[in-house]
Amino acid sequence: MKFTHTMIRVSDIEKSLKFYTEVMGLKKVKEMELKTATLYFVADERECCTIELTHNHEQPEEGYSHGSYFGHLAFETDNINAFTQKLKSSGLEYTRPPFEVKEGGPTIAFLEDPDGYQIEIIEKKINL
Repeated sequence: MKFTHTMIRVSDIEKSLKFYTEVMGLKKVKEMELKTATLYFVADERECCTIELTHNHEQPEEGYSHGSYFGHLAFETDNINAFTQKLKSSGLEYTRPPFEVKEGGPTIAFLEDPDGYQIEIIEKKINL
């Protein structure tokens, strides 16, 4: 068994593609046109972790609901300070600024994508 991707529905594909490629550093690896939706696949540099951005041609008038089951997508960075500067230069802010989980542990922060999905940023400490 091999994990292939996670799918999320997006309301504005241009905003979502810009966020995931320019801010999060993923690349668009595939696009698939279906009768009722267009699927856009973005992946990290290893292409092991793929997100399918599904843009339905017809969307509910009240928008999509995230429900209470989904938590967040998590991304690891080598330098959370550099990512924070990139975020600010993109005009975005954290919903929860960087903090150390426990003394000597990873530093994490949270932000939201254009559709309000929670994104966790993790900077792990290097053990020398």
